[in-house]
Amino acid sequence: HYPGRAAVDAYGNGGFRFAEMSHKGSILCVPSGIYAWAPAAPGEIDAAALERVVAEAEGIELLLIGMGMLPRPLAEPMKDILRTAGIRFEVMATGPAVRTFNVLRGEGRPVAAGFIAVD
Repeated sequence: HYPGRAAVDAYGNGGFRFAEMSHKGSILCVPSGIYAWAPAAPGEIDAAALERVVAEAEGIELLLIGMGMLPRPLAEPMKDILRTAGIRFEVMATGPAVRTFNVLRGEGRPVAAGFIAVD
C-alpha cells in the first residue's frame, strides 16, 4: 500500500510504476492511496474488488476502470453497486485509463482508478 496519491509513471510487463516504486499485478488508486488489486481479468471484478471504492465514495468524482488490453463492459451487478454508491465510472483499456487518470489527477480532480495489469 502506498499511502498517497501519485501519477502512474509506466505500465506493462504485468505491472505498474508509480512514486519511484514498482508493483507486479493490478492496482487500485483511491483517495487513501494505491493498493494491490486482486482482479487479473475483467471477469474478476466483483463486489469485493469494489469494496474500498465504495467505502471512499465521498472522495471520488469518477472511477476509471482499465480492463486490460481491450475495453470490456463491466458486469451489470458491479455497475449497480457503483451507481448505488453514487460513483460515476468509465470503462476503457488500461493504457487510455492510465493516461486519463494522470491528466485528471494532475488537474486536482477527485478521480479513482482500478487498473488491470497488462503484459
